[in-house]
Amino acid sequence: MKTLSIILGLLLVLSSTSANTDDDEAIVETVQDESPKPSVDIPYKSPEIQQKNKVYFAEHFDDPAKVDKTWVRSEAKKEDISEDIAKYDGVWKVEKPQREGLVGDLGLVLKTHAKHAAISSVLSRPFVFKDKPLIVQYEVTLQDGQQCGGAYLKLLSKTSQSPNLKQFHDKTPYTIMFGPDKCGGDFKLHFIFNHRNPLNGSLEEKHCKKPDQRLEDIINDKNPHLYTLILKPDNTFEILIDNKVVNSGHLLDDFTPAVNPPAEIDDVTDKKPEDWDEREKIPDPTATKPDDWDEEAPAQIIDESATKPSGWLDNEQPHIPDPDAKKPSDWDTEMDGEWEPPLIDNPACTSAPGCGAWEPPMINNPLFKGKWKAPLIDNPNYKGKWRPKLIPNPDFFEDKNPFKMTTVEAVGFELWSMSRDILFDNIIITEELSIAQEWAAETFEKKRQKIAKDSESVIDKLASLTVDYPILWGVYILALGIPVVLILYCLFKPSTTAKKEKEDLQRQAEKKKTDELTEDVEEENEEVGAAAEQEEGEQDAEEEVEDESSSTSEKPQEENARKRKVRKE
Repeated sequence: MKTLSIILGLLLVLSSTSANTDDDEAIVETVQDESPKPSVDIPYKSPEIQQKNKVYFAEHFDDPAKVDKTWVRSEAKKEDISEDIAKYDGVWKVEKPQREGLVGDLGLVLKTHAKHAAISSVLSRPFVFKDKPLIVQYEVTLQDGQQCGGAYLKLLSKTSQSPNLKQFHDKTPYTIMFGPDKCGGDFKLHFIFNHRNPLNGSLEEKHCKKPDQRLEDIINDKNPHLYTLILKPDNTFEILIDNKVVNSGHLLDDFTPAVNPPAEIDDVTDKKPEDWDEREKIPDPTATKPDDWDEEAPAQIIDESATKPSGWLDNEQPHIPDPDAKKPSDWDTEMDGEWEPPLIDNPACTSAPGCGAWEPPMINNPLFKGKWKAPLIDNPNYKGKWRPKLIPNPDFFEDKNPFKMTTVEAVGFELWSMSRDILFDNIIITEELSIAQEWAAETFEKKRQKIAKDSESVIDKLASLTVDYPILWGVYILALGIPVVLILYCLFKPSTTAKKEKEDLQRQAEKKKTDELTEDVEEENEEVGAAAEQEEGEQDAEEEVEDESSSTSEKPQEENARKRKVRKE
């Protein structure tokens, strides 16, 4: 047991050493908050952008003072709705996640529910859709789940006027809307872009096809998730969740309505000719009705062979007025008519085959043929389905490069949700995918590592510790082997009493084999010998008395001597 205690102590020391090492690293690298914090396993510091010339927007929300300066809360009102719900009065706050996360990591949280909320920020410089890809990436954590509402962001379009973000609302022009949305059982991942008609300048929303992956678990698990949109100059796109592709395609092929209208349309002035025959089949004009065809025969007739079941109650009605029903106190005879109790099943009919007037059942009429119709034949005048003729579409245009969308100058959230505490974090808009991946590695990946580590079991933690200290395999074997040996020893070790009894039995068995008297046998022989001597003494006394009174003949004396000899033996 002393050895086991030493081994367990060694395990505790090694675990403590590993934890302290990680803690030291966290304290050194975390510079956002120097106040005492609980120990963490994953060190974190706010990410920094190295290639700023390729990044148009980057926000980690770890600096509340900076957020207050760069992000603008909307003061607008929605149009065409009642005044009490028109205002954008949802509350936004910068705070840490509800679940213990990385030290120093904060996010933008929509605190309220069932309220319109909008907040936005200007890009460091506008993104112009030319020859560089657009990568939009951000995190969403539905901390309170999601009943109904969105968690998407909008890339606001550049207009001729300077942006007034305090008036950001649902009608504010946007170029792209991207992110998750849910209401009831409808789970969506939006990618919508506004396409400008080159003929008249009007805008039309183009909605991406649904993703291949189911979104239920992702939206419902209350964990942080990373949403990435990659839009390339060749008009292709990819959508990733947690760095895994869930949707991809082409701007010209995978959006509804299509970017380009059809080149030809139906001529609305075209009319179908009066002699146009669209009937593919017609009744055979040469067919005649057979003479034995009776169109008047009914479909069903009375079953003449039926008889009334035994026990049928002719004088009982199947339904009777409810005897327990009472007229309602507010019943107005003049308005509602004469009150009658509702009908219930007649209890007397429960065990009977039926009640009321018996009538024989109806059966199908074997002579029924119905209305006679001539068989169908191919129509010799059939011309096919008529369609109006096609004419050139006056509104036709062909945009071969819809990637060239309206320039983006700001990013924002314009939301309404039935759930509160939606957390947004680590937004980045860039033209270089590797930059977005590095940003995610410094933020999202560490966050997921922290969650995974917090959910590890004791065995998982020991396994991780063993990777760092392989010598622990020997310690584990000793720590597990010694208790097993001790338990087996305690279970199967013979007791002292049992051992002694076993030795006594073995000794007695050996004595029996060698004709040596055992203690029990010797004691028994001694008792038998004492009894025999006492009996012999009593008989000798009797013989002396007999000798004095009997004759001194020689024969009786010899007989007595012989008996005494036998007794002694």
